[in-house]
Amino acid sequence: MVAPPYRIVTPRLVIRCWEPRDAPLLKNALDTSLDHLHAWMPWAREEPKPLEAKVELLRLFRGKFDLDQDYVYGMFSPDEGEALGGSGLHTRVGDDALEIGYWIRASATRQGIATETAAALTRVAFELCGVDRVELHIDPANEASLGVPRNLGFTEEATLRRRLPVARDMVVFTLFRDEVPAPIAAAALQAYDAAGSRVL
Repeated sequence: MVAPPYRIVTPRLVIRCWEPRDAPLLKNALDTSLDHLHAWMPWAREEPKPLEAKVELLRLFRGKFDLDQDYVYGMFSPDEGEALGGSGLHTRVGDDALEIGYWIRASATRQGIATETAAALTRVAFELCGVDRVELHIDPANEASLGVPRNLGFTEEATLRRRLPVARDMVVFTLFRDEVPAPIAAAALQAYDAAGSRVL
């Protein structure tokens, strides 16, 4: 697998590797969205945390990105003045595959941001990283999140019982490289490597 790009630009978003300097933006996105995130993100129950903890978290994310261990992205407004959420291409689903995860700040929900991000990351996973399979794992009670893979043409494979934290069920959606539907193939984006060179 080829490592994914550090920066992706879509019509409405900048999706890029987090940097420690983004800590205030991340803290603001989380602190203003706790009620919204508590229902679906177990890690949000440990928030709010101090700014220093956010700096250390983003150093960890950046380190894993640089070492090709896991790829966590921030989702930003076009001017990068606001963090709209977080996403990632995660390596935990086995060889030749990546899993997409995401969360959206409360003030940015229902605007198609998760769908735009998932489409861009899926295209990157297939065209740049060269994987054969992309997965999304979603709580079946999260209706808004379930709409993302459905709208993009992913196949709903199964509901696995008690696989998410706090013994919650998990719906598994998959897409293979040889079956990419139009919404993903047509996703407009520009992608750049760590040196700033365009790669897609």
